[in-house]
Parts: sequence; structure tokens; C-alpha cells
Amino acid sequence: MTRQLIIRQEGPEDYANIFEVNQKAFGQDNEARLVDALRQNPTVFVPSLSRVAITEDLIVGHILFTKINIEDDSGQIHESLALAPMAVLPEWQRSGIGGQLILNGLEAAMILGFTSVIVLGHEHYYPRFGFVPAAQWNIRAPFDVPADVFMAIELVPDGLKHISGTVIYPKEFEGV
Repeated sequence: MTRQLIIRQEGPEDYANIFEVNQKAFGQDNEARLVDALRQNPTVFVPSLSRVAITEDLIVGHILFTKINIEDDSGQIHESLALAPMAVLPEWQRSGIGGQLILNGLEAAMILGFTSVIVLGHEHYYPRFGFVPAAQWNIRAPFDVPADVFMAIELVPDGLKHISGTVIYPKEFEGV
């Protein structure tokens, strides 16, 4: 029997369960606290881009996209999104839930008019969804990280054309 998976925007009633999903998925509280902190920052938090995956009336996964900036060498700022964090309960991992969250979230971001997403993640996982090294656009992380794990995706054709520079994450990311 196939279980039905529902992906929807989070609601206040989901906050405790989202905290628990992130805590269990990462084996620590850092990412769970990051989600709570980002939710409190109205300049970067987009409510419809905090999404939960539910099956059997249980939240089994969560994904968050928040606004970030890319500052080019002349100081010009370009808006993008960060995909972080994404969490699936350990017992539900490797069942495709993470991939469904990513695809659903990318579609929601595109509908809202965002043109690109940046992710720091596994170099063998995210490319299957269209992410490529951000260095392709000369987009850099604000910290030292291997180029193959710092990736970007254009949500629309040429969504990153003429954009380069260093990503500026919200201050809340400093705690992770």
C-alpha cells in the first residue's frame, strides 16, 4: 500500500513538530533553532516557503527557503533564496520525501517570482534537482567551502545571468 504524502505550507501548530524533525534529522538542535530564528526575521522569512511533508498525520519532513543577497564586486545587491535546512525524520529518509520537498519548494519559489536558489549541500544529491556549482556564475560562499558543495539553480532561464559575487546570509545562520 502506498502512503499518501501531503506537502503544504507550515502553520503555527506545526512549529514544535518541525523543531523535532530538524532535531532528530541532524542529531542536534542547531538547525531546529535556526528555523525558529529565521521565522522571527520578517525581512528574510517567506511563510509559504517553509513547507512540511505529512504522511499518516505525522510531519515527517521540513524544508525552508529564506531570502539571501548576493553582493557583486561593485557593491550591487541581488536577491536570491537559500535552501536551508531540509530535514526528514531518520526513519523516513531514503524514501524520496526530501526530493519531493525540494521540487515542491522550488516550484513554490518560482510561483512567487524568485529566480534562483543557493544551497550548501551534498555534491551527489542536489545535482539531481538541477543544482550546479555556483562558481559557474562566479558566485562565492562567504566562508571557505569546497566549490562542488556550494551550488545554485536558476528557477527561470538566465535567472543568474549577469549576477556574480559573494552570498550574504542572514545573521541567524551564524549560529549554525
